[in-house]
Amino acid sequence: MDGGPRVPEQRRPGSAAIAEPAALRFSVLGPVRAWRGEETLNTGSPQQRALLAALLLREGRTATAAELIDALWGTEPPSQALAAVRTYASRLRKVLDPGVLVSESGGYAVRSPGEGALDLALAQDLAAEAEKARGAGDLCHAREVLNRVLGLWDGEPLAGVPGPYAETQRVRLEEWRLGLLESRLDMDLEQGCHAEAVSELTALTAAHPLRERLRELLMLALYRSGRQAEALAVYADTRRLLAEELGVDPRPGLRELQQRILQADPALAEPSAPVAEPTVVQVRPAQLPASVPDFTGRSAFVSELSEVLASASEASAQGRVMAVSALAGIGGVGKTTLAVHVAHRARPSFPDGQLYVDLQGAGPRPAEPETVLGSFLRALGTADSAIPDSLEERAALYRSVLDGRRVLVLLDNAKDAAQVRPLLPGTEGCAALVTSRVRMVDLAGAHLVDLDVMSPDEALALFTKIVGEERVAAEREAALDVVAACGFLPLAIRIAASRLAARRTWTVSVLAAKLADERRRLDELQAGDLAVKATFELGYGQLEPPQARAFRLLGLADGPDMSLAAAAAVLDLPPEETEDLLEALVDTSLLESAAPGRYRFHDLVRLYARACAERDEQRPSEREAAMSRLLDFYLATAAGVYAIERPGDRVVDHLQPTEFPGLRFEDRRRAQDWLYAEAVSLLACVRQFAGPGTLLRAIDLLWAAVDLTESGANSREYDAAAIALLDAARSCGERRAEVRAAVVLANAHQLSGRFAEADDAAREALELGEALDHPLARGWAENCRGAMAFYQRRYADAERHFKQALTEFRDCADRAGEASVLCNLSRIHVVTGRPQSAVELAQQGVDMYETLGHAVKSANGRYALGMALTQNGLHVEATERFHEALQVFRESRQRLWEGMTLFRLAELDLTTGRHAQASANAEAALTVLRGIGGEWRRGNVLTVLGRALHGIGQSGRAQVCWQEALSIYEALGSPEAEAVRALLSPAAAA
Repeated sequence: MDGGPRVPEQRRPGSAAIAEPAALRFSVLGPVRAWRGEETLNTGSPQQRALLAALLLREGRTATAAELIDALWGTEPPSQALAAVRTYASRLRKVLDPGVLVSESGGYAVRSPGEGALDLALAQDLAAEAEKARGAGDLCHAREVLNRVLGLWDGEPLAGVPGPYAETQRVRLEEWRLGLLESRLDMDLEQGCHAEAVSELTALTAAHPLRERLRELLMLALYRSGRQAEALAVYADTRRLLAEELGVDPRPGLRELQQRILQADPALAEPSAPVAEPTVVQVRPAQLPASVPDFTGRSAFVSELSEVLASASEASAQGRVMAVSALAGIGGVGKTTLAVHVAHRARPSFPDGQLYVDLQGAGPRPAEPETVLGSFLRALGTADSAIPDSLEERAALYRSVLDGRRVLVLLDNAKDAAQVRPLLPGTEGCAALVTSRVRMVDLAGAHLVDLDVMSPDEALALFTKIVGEERVAAEREAALDVVAACGFLPLAIRIAASRLAARRTWTVSVLAAKLADERRRLDELQAGDLAVKATFELGYGQLEPPQARAFRLLGLADGPDMSLAAAAAVLDLPPEETEDLLEALVDTSLLESAAPGRYRFHDLVRLYARACAERDEQRPSEREAAMSRLLDFYLATAAGVYAIERPGDRVVDHLQPTEFPGLRFEDRRRAQDWLYAEAVSLLACVRQFAGPGTLLRAIDLLWAAVDLTESGANSREYDAAAIALLDAARSCGERRAEVRAAVVLANAHQLSGRFAEADDAAREALELGEALDHPLARGWAENCRGAMAFYQRRYADAERHFKQALTEFRDCADRAGEASVLCNLSRIHVVTGRPQSAVELAQQGVDMYETLGHAVKSANGRYALGMALTQNGLHVEATERFHEALQVFRESRQRLWEGMTLFRLAELDLTTGRHAQASANAEAALTVLRGIGGEWRRGNVLTVLGRALHGIGQSGRAQVCWQEALSIYEALGSPEAEAVRALLSPAAAA
């Protein structure tokens, strides 16, 4: 089955005493059976055995679902044939060892666990050995081996297996058995065993009366046994039977033997001399294609592959049969260029020659291994007359010819491991380099290399080599834009650079502008017979229909990658089936596995997939439905996360309903893990759906994913999405969408420290909320406007807005919103000299949150309570509340509030005279808040840090902090600037 080299099982130290698992064995030269050691396995119904037989007889090669259906039922399969095939495969997979029956490229394959696991494969190996022994004149060994081969038959091949494929194979295997039997009988007669052969031949000719070769052997055996008349009678019977049954005469060889018997030819009395083995003239092939003169980069890969090839001369010492490296990667990534470059570097290590073949694996008609072996044998000096017909015999002769020689074989553009295995040298001192779009995990013993796109520096270097240093140096930024638009794919860079080099009137900027248009980019990336689109087309053309559909639809999504669950939503398939399809696309290098359970497209492949979707998806509604399912999946799942994080919050009751379900989580940790893992893809989805029909759901998705901005993670992308959605809502005049988008944007601006913009968005949301009678939107807007007034020290306005928000939230029974407002009112009471009521309000908020089971927001309540306690001089209690809040914020990955809590602790430390501790907390706050929360909050922290540093005698550093804080406040027009100027005055410094 698998003719490649075997790698011994690896064991952990001390495991020698553990028994090896029993090996699997299969038989098809009789009933289709399977064993694990001595245990007979249940291979199921006749149809299930037919599937197993079809896979076993392909000797490791993949059978598509369509091929298997044809094998089992022919031209009239049942309506549920595909489902039946999957069921049979699933049942067999449970019976066999893991990894034996595998799903691959939309079909199935059986990977044999070891040598001799299939009786047919063993028979083929032994038959080749017998033929070689016969050619060498060792008839005794040849006869012995053939007897072993014939002993492997156990009745009729594939006995009891239904289906047209099984019937065809039964005929083939029976014909082969008779051919082997005739060869052995022929050798019996050559060694003088004619008397013993007569009885066997008599029975065989009776069973196969029209088989002339058996009758010829019987005539010869009878003649050599002194039974001339009987020999002539056999001829007469044969002539009569052929005339009656077929209306033909015996073949010339049989008629010639009759004449020689009649003439008592002396030469018939003695066995013929053994045929001499054909001589082979050793030839040193040098078939490597020319290496490209502008080969660039890839130094790590060159070193790695060269080291593997260099180890070929030490193969026997390392316990390896040969050195095999298999390069896999997307079309156009430079696999062939790299392999040829490495092969040329390694030529001195292979003085007996280098073989090369393009296996056409990405095309519709991959090269047949037996054809390639024929050309290799000729290149190695084997005469045409000495080249056998079968694949097995050619592979055996190929390995024999290479024995003792040091030859490098470059197998370019392979389809799969099954195509490659017969072409591997398999002998010491030889090596093979294989390139393929498929990662050959099933090529035993191979050193696997996954070739990715170039690094930006390598890509720019290649572009510069082709275009010229002078032109690139003048427009370096434009050149970087070009190679980025090419996705750092070598083929794309070579095409773009070649087009520019051929057009002296173009600047690099002109080319960059042409490639900036994604709709035209693939059309621009072609020059002469090179085209990126054509390279991708080869891989796409080999996909099974379900794989091609997955490729097209998954390419429609904008995110940088996609989870398995999201892909299942796009395809509307179960996760298990989706994973099979995605892994098949990964195997063909049309998709990349970004991480376990996550997948991504190369940028140019995504553009090609979208072009295929527009061209090949017969119903445009299918594209729209696929993307709608993705949006539903994200919204339903994000709403579930929001509900877990904020139990009792009424927002989830107002979100748009979804038809496609989302994921469900048992705990907060897993829910948060999902949200942050999906953040970039989710926000890309939001931007993609800012249009009619999907706008409301996109806005609600952003609202449900508010943790992404509250935590400080992805704040910039979140804010950009919120702005885009509000603009879209205004453009299409969808007022319900506009009010929600305004609320979301107001909250985003507030958390990012853009208070004026937040107030404007909140005012717009409030006006729309009044017009649409949307109390929840009014509550959010009033709460946000109160916060903005608070930050701008307009405390009376802030209290008015907060009280109105409290009314709105109570009217719509939103207790979480009510708790938020109570905590905000507490802060108003703190700064307006009402410390006792500040504590009471904050405690009410905390109690309400805890009743709802609202962990994160309860921490926000403790944050407010800590400030109220600080104002009351209850420093120990305040410290405890801040640390309780800090722990929750850290566990929940709320970086914004983690930083702000550290800032409040620093303020508390200053109040109690712990300047060193205040400095440490303020420094930590600055670190956590880097890039989030806005400049105003950063100015506050810098001010406190300066005071702490001044308190520990580091006045110089304190002045720097205050100066930076002053610059921030002056730029924002904040009233805090005056207090910082006072800190910087000479009197304060003294």
